[in-house]
Amino acid sequence: MTDMKTYAIISRLKANKMTVTGGIIVLCLFLAAALAPLIAPYDPEAVNRHSVLSAPSRAHLLGTDDLGRDVLSRMLYGAGISLSVGFVSVGIATAVGIAIGAAAGYYGRAVDAAVMRFVDIMLSIPTFFLILAVIAFLDSSIWNIMAVIGLTSWMGVSRLVRAEFLSLKNREYVLAAKASGASDLRIILLHMLPNSLAPVIISAVLGIAAAVLVESALSFLGIGVQPPTPSWGNILSAGKDNLEIAWWLSVFPGLAILITVMGYNLLGEGLRDIFDPRLWDERS
Repeated sequence: MTDMKTYAIISRLKANKMTVTGGIIVLCLFLAAALAPLIAPYDPEAVNRHSVLSAPSRAHLLGTDDLGRDVLSRMLYGAGISLSVGFVSVGIATAVGIAIGAAAGYYGRAVDAAVMRFVDIMLSIPTFFLILAVIAFLDSSIWNIMAVIGLTSWMGVSRLVRAEFLSLKNREYVLAAKASGASDLRIILLHMLPNSLAPVIISAVLGIAAAVLVESALSFLGIGVQPPTPSWGNILSAGKDNLEIAWWLSVFPGLAILITVMGYNLLGEGLRDIFDPRLWDERS
């Protein structure tokens, strides 16, 4: 039975061209970030005053910036920065969201009411402005950015986990575990959480795209990853000041952000189709 289900999932994955496309994009991004030290043609921080704002050419495939630094090299290294911010911040948000949502869904009543009111308050605050306010009081290091993005974007995960726990806590295997004397922590971690992870995984994949966008926006505004460390956002910010004479500084990092977000969104939507059996019947 398990083999048949696995085969059905693999078949649907292969048949969904959008999901395959998203997976290929994400894989290419990982390879670019991992192999950046090997495939980048130049040092991303090397200044060359003789090739300032050079247009794309054989020597510099994506041109150079206002300090003569190679844009292709900076974008390859910037891919690692953007993906690191996305994964670490989403990991923090997922961990916090699971802990809070599990407590609310499992214990219910007063705990659920208190937790969900706090979630509602957090959701009522515009997330990006909250991030801006916090970053304004902290050093703009990459670790602070990861932590702030993660600690301000856990609310959606907590709601998903709470909903799953509310639907699972009266299932037979959970009631049997309670009757056998299993502790609450054991029931949550071993019996309920593994059966609640599908929507969390989908939300995490989609959340990486959102985190990349937020990091790019912060760097574009000058309060994110600081130069000379390359990130797509600060490359885009440099292009803003030279838009009329150096279009490549805006076009190429903008396309990188667009393709990255599109890739993760396609992959997330495809995983939703695969993990949700209700959609299988509708599309059969």
